[in-house]
Amino acid sequence: MNLEEPAGGIGISGLPMVKTGHMTEIRQMAYQPAGGGSAAVEMMTFDRLREVNDGGTQRADFQVLALIDAGHGSVTVDFLRHPLRRRSAVWVAPGAVHRWDDIAGVDGHIVLFVPTAPVTRATRECVALSDLLTQWSIPDTDWPFVDAARNHLLLEASAPCADRAEELSEILLSALIARLRPPHGDARSTNPTFRRFQSSVEAHFREHHDAGYYARALGYAPRTLSRAVQEATGRTAKAYLVARIVLEAQRLLAHDRLSAAACAAALGFPDASNFSVFFQKATGLRPGAWQATVTV
Repeated sequence: MNLEEPAGGIGISGLPMVKTGHMTEIRQMAYQPAGGGSAAVEMMTFDRLREVNDGGTQRADFQVLALIDAGHGSVTVDFLRHPLRRRSAVWVAPGAVHRWDDIAGVDGHIVLFVPTAPVTRATRECVALSDLLTQWSIPDTDWPFVDAARNHLLLEASAPCADRAEELSEILLSALIARLRPPHGDARSTNPTFRRFQSSVEAHFREHHDAGYYARALGYAPRTLSRAVQEATGRTAKAYLVARIVLEAQRLLAHDRLSAAACAAALGFPDASNFSVFFQKATGLRPGAWQATVTV
């Protein structure tokens, strides 16, 4: 990943850290391979991360996969703090707001890649899921295979640029993901009806806030769709959709420090009043009041 240091702090892909008074705004990070190449997969050590990390809050347009070899620390992803410990993994999906809180004693590697980098159907579908667990422990029986897959990817990444074959890195990334077997938030969520709904929500939740739209678009009766979503998540289709919109609103309020009016515009609400009523009904607080309770 190309790391530069513009005025104001360390940025990634030439994007500076922006400060407003005492509040540091979220840093938007775009995928830009080192040297301006077209590689879809890059790797970095925690030593390198410590060199460039200032404790700021980030949102990336690429996948971030960390493998912890030793040490203890923590990372905060979408308002939840997760431990970093030996033989564990962390997965940060594109769009998730995250901050490396405590990594002074952590050893391991971070894999950065674009969502389309995996080459097999199964690993691409895995990467596309929005309910992968953020952090999990890798079983001792799986670790030797995960470690071998990671080391093979590292070896390929260390080859001179002229000798690298991009497809090899993507194949080896797929092997690593397959060996990791990232767990879902719900074991039943392989339901194909739910998966189609989930993908559609990710693509359209900023424009369409009615669960009926997704039923029509996917060709299901509303009850059929809601039943499938409830079986997979324990929530109705409407509740799932509301939760997804609320999460994005919280990201914008807490990290981008947007006003209710700006959030309303970003999330497809007709005006700030409409958005505020929606947010209060879902969280119990008006947007401004909720924003005041959050420290980033």
